[in-house]
Amino acid sequence: MYNVMIVEDSKPILRNIRTLLGSLELPVQVVATATNGEEALELIRQQPVDLVLTDIRMPKMDGLTLIEQAKQLRPQLLFILISGYNDFEYTRKAINLQVFDYLLKPIERKQLAEVMNRAIERLQSRIPSEAELFKEIVEPGFYEELQLGDQFRHYGKALILIRRQPFAGGREFWNLEGLQRRLGELFSPHLCWVFPTQMASQFLVLVQKMAVEPYSSVYECFESIRRTLEAEGLPVSVGGQLQSGDPDKLPELYHRVSGILDKEQRIHHGVVIDTETPHGLGGLDSPDLDRATAAAFTELIQGRGKEKFLLKLNEQLAKWAVDNIRLTELERFVALLVDAFSQAWNDQGSGHRLELEATSRGLLSVDSFEKFCQGFQEWAKQSFERVQAQNRKSGEELFRQIEEYVRLNLYSYLSIADVALKFHVSPSYISRVMKNYAQNTFVQYYTGLKIKEACRLMACKPEMRIKEVSDALSFSDQHYFSKVFKEYTGYSPTDYKERCPPNSSDNSS
Repeated sequence: MYNVMIVEDSKPILRNIRTLLGSLELPVQVVATATNGEEALELIRQQPVDLVLTDIRMPKMDGLTLIEQAKQLRPQLLFILISGYNDFEYTRKAINLQVFDYLLKPIERKQLAEVMNRAIERLQSRIPSEAELFKEIVEPGFYEELQLGDQFRHYGKALILIRRQPFAGGREFWNLEGLQRRLGELFSPHLCWVFPTQMASQFLVLVQKMAVEPYSSVYECFESIRRTLEAEGLPVSVGGQLQSGDPDKLPELYHRVSGILDKEQRIHHGVVIDTETPHGLGGLDSPDLDRATAAAFTELIQGRGKEKFLLKLNEQLAKWAVDNIRLTELERFVALLVDAFSQAWNDQGSGHRLELEATSRGLLSVDSFEKFCQGFQEWAKQSFERVQAQNRKSGEELFRQIEEYVRLNLYSYLSIADVALKFHVSPSYISRVMKNYAQNTFVQYYTGLKIKEACRLMACKPEMRIKEVSDALSFSDQHYFSKVFKEYTGYSPTDYKERCPPNSSDNSS
């Protein structure tokens, strides 16, 4: 059944149109009448209408002005003009306003029937396209059986997303029937539609705009939803706005609001956001994870500082138990640790990383932040133990790789940071490997190799001057080279060269 409004300043003509419509036995009902454009515009704001039959010339506001302003409120509203003035200027303006058709006075039953039948065909053709708007939004199983009743076609709604808070109990209440009942009671007598979305923790709600009018603002309406659901043990975040413009933009608006909720949702207390209000976006201070803190955790994993890492993790989680940080920041922190542990494991494939990602995602779905903290600490501890076990097997191999690498770079300058970057580990870990397998620091080991190479050059190429040897091995200057050379061999380069027999490969230190 389609809702019709008649706007005509002549009461006899208005009664005649109403009587003719009733005699046509079409799926329409006259839900409102008005005698001027201003009155009609107010009625359009208040109730759902599919089709308006309006006179052109009326007091206060004429029919063309009514159409122009009503189209801004309800872009898909159909208008049929009624006029006794077959005037080209009116016709041209009506074409620009995309008026559906015309009726000339006096209105005859046959003429009205022809126009109304074509109008109903147009309205019926919209039904599949309106359902199609939800294809990329709602849960697939729900979409297959989605049926939008006649009442739904009256655009003029508020779009609301209700997202379940992380680490929240009350899963038994998180279902379509429960939300539909609670929101239906909250917004009664106005119509409200609830749709399960492809995101398991989120529902889409469309409610008539009139349901928002009793509140001082859209924000207050959304806050009322949040408080109502929280009182029943279902903590949520709420975001959305009044729909405006083309209803075909529903998917675009849905994804915009959902993206803002992704960015703004907190881990403890639900947020409420009117996404149409600029100051309502990003206006909440958040003690998020800064880069320096993130780097400190990564460094501890790379350096295999298990005990210090676990203490620091416990401290950070205790802080977040109080701070209402963004959920995206917590997810970013978890992903950062997954990445750091994966690199520390030095997994050549993706198996270990996929396992880390799967187990960490499971932690983010538990029913309380306390359980998350307990599980996350155990997850980090086990990840560290696996890394350490793998490193005990691969430490010797890493040393061999370092030794090969530095021997290939004796004629360059390498710092411990360069080597750490090359092998994707921390400088402190490189230091421990060198002490375990070379019984020296990295600098001592690397410098010793350079001095041995200098001795070889002096023996094999006696024609090279001391400065040439120093420069070739990338020492900063000849004086420094001479000092280091004597520390390692007990002789100055000149004395060593005089004592060294030609073509000798003496590498003694």
